[in-house]
Amino acid sequence: METLRLHSDDLVLLDRIVSAGTLAGAARALELAPPAVTKRLAALESRLGVRLVERSTRRLRLTAEGELAITSGRELLAGLTRLEQQLTEGAGRLQGRIRLVSTYGFGRVWLAPLLARFQQQHPDLELTLQLTDQLPDLATAGAAGFDAAVWLFGPRHGALVARRLAPNRRLVVGAPAYLARHGVPQAPAELSRHRCLVVRENDMLPTHWRLDALKRGRAAQTVRVSGPLASNFGEVVRDWCLAGHGLMLRSTWDVQPLIAAGRLVQVLPEWAMLDAINFLTPPRDPLRPTPLRVRQLRDYLAGALAQADWSHPPSG
Repeated sequence: METLRLHSDDLVLLDRIVSAGTLAGAARALELAPPAVTKRLAALESRLGVRLVERSTRRLRLTAEGELAITSGRELLAGLTRLEQQLTEGAGRLQGRIRLVSTYGFGRVWLAPLLARFQQQHPDLELTLQLTDQLPDLATAGAAGFDAAVWLFGPRHGALVARRLAPNRRLVVGAPAYLARHGVPQAPAELSRHRCLVVRENDMLPTHWRLDALKRGRAAQTVRVSGPLASNFGEVVRDWCLAGHGLMLRSTWDVQPLIAAGRLVQVLPEWAMLDAINFLTPPRDPLRPTPLRVRQLRDYLAGALAQADWSHPPSG
């Protein structure tokens, strides 16, 4: 049998070159050095005896042979991917690597222990968790290196695919010492007269808190708040609040244990900022569908967080 001159790795290489539009972009997507991509493309064209890509200093252009290769090649890759997933699912095992990104607070306290449990259930899996305060560009997953993110406010992130894992509420809370000195606000509008501690991701002013009414028939209210202390790190703001420096708006999963212990007090209990904890994946791509291992992790987290007692964080 004659040795094949075209392999699946070659088709992936050509797909990344076309998707990126440049050899340098393809190198980033493939996590290779640019000279390696140039060398692999030249070797492929030499084996086939045809020119696939016309290179210039400004842009790349597919030849007629390149157009045929990318069109048919993508169909072949999609078929191979489906076959691989069917075989893996049929074997009933999860293996490979999942690269996940999440926020510092939720990732450390809640997500990390759940990931450890999931990996124990599937010992052939390798899980990597990166914590950050800025959501990476998952649309270029090859460059960013992440399969998914666990994040708040997921649906607003454009073309990303969002699956809601659990509802979330952000509560207005303060330390007993602060409330004893400054009083307890009885309506959202009164927050404008209090020292409010804010998590600020940039230097834009002013800061507004949008509070949803938990009773039907009442409209949401947006209040302009201010205070002498702000940080881009939520745990710093939480520590200031515990020390009695002001009020803060913070997620239930973070403050419920402190409320239960009496270290913080919820004010305005009929109001909260409503959002959700979401599982985000890159835009759908028939060539690179979400792997079974990632889908099963998503379903596992959804089940675990749906039953979460926010006053008792899990242990690893």
